[in-house]
Amino acid sequence: MFFASDNTGPVHPAIMDALNLANAGYAMPYGADAMMDKVRAQIREVFEAPEAAVYLVSTGTAANSLILATLAQPWDTIFCSPVAHIQEDECNAPEFFTGGAKLTLVNSPNAKINPDKLRRKIEAEETRGVHGPQRGPLSITQVTERGTVYTVDEITTLCGIAKSYGMPTHLDGARFANALVTLDCTPAEMTWKAGIDAVSFGGTKNGCMGVEAVIFFDPKHAWEFELRRKRGAHLPSKNRYLAAQMSAYLTSNLWLETARAANAATARLAEGVKQAEGAAFLYEPEANIIFAGWPRAAHQRLHDAGAQYHIMEGQLEGDNPDEILTARLVCDWSASDENIDQFLALLNG
Repeated sequence: MFFASDNTGPVHPAIMDALNLANAGYAMPYGADAMMDKVRAQIREVFEAPEAAVYLVSTGTAANSLILATLAQPWDTIFCSPVAHIQEDECNAPEFFTGGAKLTLVNSPNAKINPDKLRRKIEAEETRGVHGPQRGPLSITQVTERGTVYTVDEITTLCGIAKSYGMPTHLDGARFANALVTLDCTPAEMTWKAGIDAVSFGGTKNGCMGVEAVIFFDPKHAWEFELRRKRGAHLPSKNRYLAAQMSAYLTSNLWLETARAANAATARLAEGVKQAEGAAFLYEPEANIIFAGWPRAAHQRLHDAGAQYHIMEGQLEGDNPDEILTARLVCDWSASDENIDQFLALLNG
């Protein structure tokens, strides 16, 4: 019963097979390997972007921070949700890699940036001349950190606002595939066709060992990104092992298969949680993340049986068995019906 995060699950066997094949013989380092050439071609085809600049890094934080550093000046501010990963979970890495750019947090009902609030926040900047921050990139998280999903129209609206002020746009797609299968759209429709300039295209949370793709739809950013990646200590010498993962991930639509499995498992889990006495959802789950609350007694029963998930609000220990504690549950591609049903049986006592 492992629902703590989708990055706690196993690597998909196809990814492991690809790594084993890549381990034979020798390959040129630093992205000059033949497998990286294949990955570039695959990503350009998937995103319908033949001129895109494509790179690989090993972590989502590196992908987000290095992209934003390329798009932002040190004196800029980056607009994002208060619950964006770059705000909550990256230890100020975007500020560090940008050389000091700040984050401006925009009101985000359902964890999605509100267009009117975004416009007001943008207009509040560049009003103090040299004394205040300048308008920098907009960063959108898809899937959001609360399990909700921006529609293509919502992304288009936000990007349109940013573009009207001359601002570039970044999509944090750590769970890109999960959002895509929810929306049943194409990668191009969810990115550059909607106005996105750069994407962190996630693999680690969706069955890979550890790889994230960086995609710039305008190759003018390529050289600066390469320099920043090297200077930031994120240029892997044995790049073929990242490339092998990403190539296998994209082959035969494995990335969509694993995302569909994770989303389906979450839907099964969510339906069962809804039936539990005293359970309530903070957000309607739209991909593979659930935020819900239920009584402490049920949490204690689950933890005693070995269930692993995060309690986000409240303490497991306490005198009131009926107090509602908020949980975060995440399913990965390997979540089984058996484990889900065991969890639900314990939840219901």
